[in-house]
Amino acid sequence: MFDRLARFIVRRRWVTIVAWLIAAIAIVPFAPRLGDVTNSDEASFLPDSYESAQADDLARTAFPDRSGATALLVFSREDGTRLTATDQREVNAVVQDLNTAGIDGVRGAQTGAPESVSPDGKLQLGQVGFEGSSGEERVMDAAEAVRDQAAQALDGSELEVGMTGDAAIKADDADAHSTAEKTVGIATIGLILLLLLIMFRSPVAALLPLASIALVFGIASSLIAITAQGLGFDVSLDLPPLLTVVLFGIGTDYILFTLFRYRERLRAGERDPDAVVHAVGKVGEVITFAAFVVIMAFSALGLSELGSLQTMAPGLVIGVAVMWLAGVTLVPAVVAVLGPRVFWPSNSWQTTPTKSTYRRIGGLISRRPAMMALASGGALLALAGGALFYTADYDSINQLPSDAESRQAYEQMRESFPAGSITPTQVYVTGDDPLDRDRLAALARDGAKPEGVSAVKEPVYSPDGRTARIDVILADNPYSNEALDTVDGPIREAAHESGAGDRVLVGGQTASSVDIRDATNRDYLVVFPAAALAIGLLLAWLLRSLVAPLYLLTAVMLGFSATLGVTVGAFQGLFGETGLKSTLPVIVYLFVVAVGTDYSILMAARLREERRAGSPPRVATARGVEHAGPAIAAAGLILAGTFTSLLLTGIASLMQIGFAVSVGILIAALVMATVLVPSLTALLGRAAWWPGLRDAGDDGGAGDDDDDEEWAHDGSRVGAVSAPADHSS
Repeated sequence: MFDRLARFIVRRRWVTIVAWLIAAIAIVPFAPRLGDVTNSDEASFLPDSYESAQADDLARTAFPDRSGATALLVFSREDGTRLTATDQREVNAVVQDLNTAGIDGVRGAQTGAPESVSPDGKLQLGQVGFEGSSGEERVMDAAEAVRDQAAQALDGSELEVGMTGDAAIKADDADAHSTAEKTVGIATIGLILLLLLIMFRSPVAALLPLASIALVFGIASSLIAITAQGLGFDVSLDLPPLLTVVLFGIGTDYILFTLFRYRERLRAGERDPDAVVHAVGKVGEVITFAAFVVIMAFSALGLSELGSLQTMAPGLVIGVAVMWLAGVTLVPAVVAVLGPRVFWPSNSWQTTPTKSTYRRIGGLISRRPAMMALASGGALLALAGGALFYTADYDSINQLPSDAESRQAYEQMRESFPAGSITPTQVYVTGDDPLDRDRLAALARDGAKPEGVSAVKEPVYSPDGRTARIDVILADNPYSNEALDTVDGPIREAAHESGAGDRVLVGGQTASSVDIRDATNRDYLVVFPAAALAIGLLLAWLLRSLVAPLYLLTAVMLGFSATLGVTVGAFQGLFGETGLKSTLPVIVYLFVVAVGTDYSILMAARLREERRAGSPPRVATARGVEHAGPAIAAAGLILAGTFTSLLLTGIASLMQIGFAVSVGILIAALVMATVLVPSLTALLGRAAWWPGLRDAGDDGGAGDDDDDEEWAHDGSRVGAVSAPADHSS
């Protein structure tokens, strides 16, 4: 199939290239931007079945003038001393001016109540209400306008102001992600260019992937935005930078697989166009199944209850699918046009290295497969121990760059106010009849405060008197695990058992984080096994084996556990973080399992190809590692390099993802796929391919009579020449 496709593409190389250019011209200029369909409000991605989502819906219905996002203006003196009476009057004037400024999206602003001044007298708070949720672009624009006007009003005075609260945090988060997307794009392109120049010593081979992938990236991101807009869903702010590194990283991998195989055919004496056809014919199947593995893994995100993960699925699937299509059409067409000039000015493609590192590694594995399997597997198992200490972090403030104004204002506010003041938890009481106000007031005033609660405010009633809202100020950081436990336990229990109305709901940012935690824990139990099952079935189909998929998946899972263990050790241990982003394990699992399986497919397919050519198991292992190892290592280094660009964003969640996925890819490429998998394959021998491959090689497994012959260091018979298995297609 892929031989026929390769011949078709090579014959119509210019038609293929022009078709891709026409597609880009027809789609990209007229599509919405991907940034137009992003949403920074993670709580808005919760299903309606969760209590906090129901509380938000009730708030919008019962308190239309009080619902919506809020922010806190934190006023203080520049010298850090107590506010004077004159200072407080100036603050009051600034806040009142906001009410008359006519800023679009601002519902109102207030200050001046005794509780707005901190007990130490150093801070005064102004509360700003907005029309809409914190993730809406209109609200974020309004928050920036409020921030600018308040700062300008104090220009030249002895006062300063910072803004925090949910609306400000989301605005800073969106701004940080916008900057991160640009940073990641520049860093990714620079890293790929540098690494390809080092590998091939050719500007043509370095620029080919970048030019091709840039074209595909524009088409893919446009198609994702069109799909999101057409189906009416938003995507997480994390998707654009992730999509950049995924497409540039995976796309470069696919091109590398083609270039390495093409160079191998040239070194074996073939000339164009046969060399391109044979290279693409062999690599095309591997690329296709590798892409299908990634697509199936990312499709598992569609089973997530958390919308921020669920809506990543179509975006990543579309991106990888378009990149796969380019990998089997556009890339071969460009290579066919350039021919050996793709490696210009280097002439290294003309000679086969005689002292290849992976030739030596292949020989060692073929001679000592048990030792190599134990060494590599044992190392991964030791690293996996760190995963036992994983702690999830739901603190959206800690995810912001350290210089974000909302983070700095919050830290300042925590020194003088209860930490929970930034975003109170709301208890909503509703019924079919008007509520008993005396009873609710007494409950709020006299009821014993649950542990972890700093204060309980007086009830606020809806115009019809059937719904009340009671604000609860937490003693702890409202985004901390301690606050989440307080809301999930004592507060919800006390509220539900109060009998204050026909229905009692607990809402607010902390309650949303509680429900996000529950949804994420549920997703672990669904997404993980679904992705593993889908990948296992694809491996069985590709390799025509029931045994190989089992040990390949086991190796991949071990690689994921080791990755999580290293990440926990780095961030929670070395850097002293309280925890890792709550969705990190899901994202890392899918990336590491998918990419790790890709590399395992490339290695296993080459091992099987060598066995089909008649090589005994250990000879097949040596040759497979010699020929597939360099491509896997190069692809792993480049893909890991692209993810390290996320470390430059300053956003904790993206930095953690970048570190974890980079480590996971290096483990997959340098240990799992090139050492552990071929070692296990050599040990199992023919049994690795059961029930297929009945007509190839010899009859043995680990105990075959391979050792009865005399073998060279690379696993070939003494006097034989190590050569690729496919001299013809």
